[in-house]
Amino acid sequence: MNNPLETTLFDEAAKFAIEAHHNTERRCKGYPYIIHPMEAASIVASITNDPEMLAAAILHDTVEDTDVTLEQIRERFGDRVAMLVQHETAPASEHLSWREKRTKQVEQLAAAPYDSKVVAIGDKLSNLRGIARDYRLYGDATWKLFHAPNGKADIEWYYRSMGEALRDLSETLAYKEFAWILELTFG
Repeated sequence: MNNPLETTLFDEAAKFAIEAHHNTERRCKGYPYIIHPMEAASIVASITNDPEMLAAAILHDTVEDTDVTLEQIRERFGDRVAMLVQHETAPASEHLSWREKRTKQVEQLAAAPYDSKVVAIGDKLSNLRGIARDYRLYGDATWKLFHAPNGKADIEWYYRSMGEALRDLSETLAYKEFAWILELTFG
């Protein structure tokens, strides 16, 4: 007899993320922000049913994009979830250029444990799916949505660098889809 899937931690994390992202829109998308973390969690669920990894996936943007702190995540969801969220959070510094900040994020994920990379592929694949859709709909106007100084060239560099940082996941369907969409979008 199979044990039922334990979802208590994920359920609590989902409620927390929904509240943290309440009344926010995904940048220029016209839909609630929480849809992105939900998609990221769905992608992670295609790789693992680990409750802490699924919780981290749905919480991955709370520290970066809301008033939630890493300490609040740690207190509420434990050290491992906080570590997974931290590895997925871009370094906060007003003094870093766009490229420097993204370089640090790529380096951080390249050195991160496998579990952190699984959480990251959920986020990055969700983002890349959105970029590919927008590019098909709006063409080069898509690159104006980003704060990247060199537009498409910077975004391509970032996602190709992320692909290298997450290469440990190359046998997963999520990574294969990521690589396919990367080539489809940037050639």
